[in-house]
Amino acid sequence: MELSEIIKNNIRQQGPISFHDFMEMALYYPSLGYYNSDRNKIGKEGDFYTSPVLSCLFGEMIGKQMEEMWFLLDKKPFTIVEYGAGTGALASDILHYLKNNTALYDELNYCIIEKGEKMRRLQKELLSEKVSWHDSVKKIPAINGCILSNELLDNFPVHKVMMKDELMEVFVDYKNDFHEVLKPADEDLKKYFSELDVVLPKDYCTEINLNAIEWLEDISESLQSGFVLTIDYGFSSAELYSVKRSAGTILCYKGHEINDSPYDRIGAQDITAHVNFSALALWGEKLGLKCCGYTSQSNFLRSLGLMNYLRKLEMENKGSEDKDHIFQINKLLIDMGNKFKVLVQQKGLKCKMLTGMQFANPFPV
Repeated sequence: MELSEIIKNNIRQQGPISFHDFMEMALYYPSLGYYNSDRNKIGKEGDFYTSPVLSCLFGEMIGKQMEEMWFLLDKKPFTIVEYGAGTGALASDILHYLKNNTALYDELNYCIIEKGEKMRRLQKELLSEKVSWHDSVKKIPAINGCILSNELLDNFPVHKVMMKDELMEVFVDYKNDFHEVLKPADEDLKKYFSELDVVLPKDYCTEINLNAIEWLEDISESLQSGFVLTIDYGFSSAELYSVKRSAGTILCYKGHEINDSPYDRIGAQDITAHVNFSALALWGEKLGLKCCGYTSQSNFLRSLGLMNYLRKLEMENKGSEDKDHIFQINKLLIDMGNKFKVLVQQKGLKCKMLTGMQFANPFPV
């Protein structure tokens, strides 16, 4: 049975389902959801590119930042936990960089938490050393190191809401076609905005990512000392809830084309929502994760020395391979570099200045 029919039957039996539950089924339903299907998702033959697939230098820069984190943690045995490792390219490039530091590498554990069945298979084909796979961060012993995610939180199922005379939640119904209906929002959704001190104007539509807060709760319990490095596309509250985003941020990706129709091609296209970094910082602080800085991917990579690689290549510029490399670096710095943001939080040590956060804001507001 097709996934769309399963969702329709679910609605017929239970009545309208929240957009959150629809998105969760569309992305993660066993065997049929987008991330559990066998289709290619990342790269030229897939639906979108990620920074690690674009250039190995992305992973090397993160490896450089990890090395500094290890130093700030007094060179103790270091654990990296990567959520949603995709093809495994990022893990491979980080490990390749860290292998040059024998003292760090010898006592390094690289743990991957991956929901996608096909993605886990791809990762195991690529990664043969230092890596273990886990279903939950709770199953990893007390972590000293860094918890890393790249383009993870934008795929967490979100609650879609609209402000009318009161806050309403969007539910998905079916009659001849999928359509949306509104129901009064639960208190936890209303509390989300009051905690952020955000007041939405009437008819404003947006999303709430409660799963991201639950994710932070799990991390804060498992991280004994170290850092949380979150890379994703999104904004601070001030930017996210501006007038120009009054229709929300839900986007779908299929064959490198973008659309805003989540009820089409269910299970065959990616569905995303922009991340609220102010929410991550606020709830992180409440959970003991102190904000070290918030900046663009471009500033993060520049701070770690990516421009030096670019200048060297431009000076040499001997062949088409070098030109391709220059194009890739420019894309990391300019196109994806301005769209993606980087948030670093820490626990169990005095707030340290990290090299990647040289041009950071102290808190995303």
